[in-house]
Parts: sequence; structure tokens; C-alpha cells
Amino acid sequence: MKELVETIAKALADDVEAVKTEERVNEDGTEVVSLKVAESDMGKVIGKGGRIAKAIRSVVKAASMKENKRVLVEILDEKSSAQTPE
Repeated sequence: MKELVETIAKALADDVEAVKTEERVNEDGTEVVSLKVAESDMGKVIGKGGRIAKAIRSVVKAASMKENKRVLVEILDEKSSAQTPE
């Protein structure tokens, strides 16, 4: 899932070098993909009213269902270390 999120984010972002993804598994087995982008690209990745962020999460959810996994996507700016997904 990490690669999927990174590919989508790089297509949206202007500063492709600043796009970073990290993957971890919570104690309940949920996979969490953290996406970090440049501050200038936050609006492009989140979108108006969070529409693009919601679409990214929907695509990841559909892909994760094929693998019988639960995956959450966190969107962070360069300074953040964690943000609760919606």
C-alpha cells in the first residue's frame, strides 16, 4: 500500500522529492501508511474540503480489501510526526 500512496501523492505534488511514505503495523494488525509532503503541496494532496484526501483513502481501502487488510492513511506535513486520520 505504501507504493500506491506514494505514486498517487507524487502525481499530485509539485515537490516530488519531498514526498515520503512510511509504513507501520499497529498492535491490532491495522497497517498505517504515513504520507509526508511539502507544506506547499498540502493543499493539493488534501484538496478542497478534503476531497482528494478522501479519494486517496478510498482507493487504498479498495486495494486493501483485495488483500484482506485494514489500512489507514495519515497525511502529514514535513514538520509533523503524527496526525490522526479522519
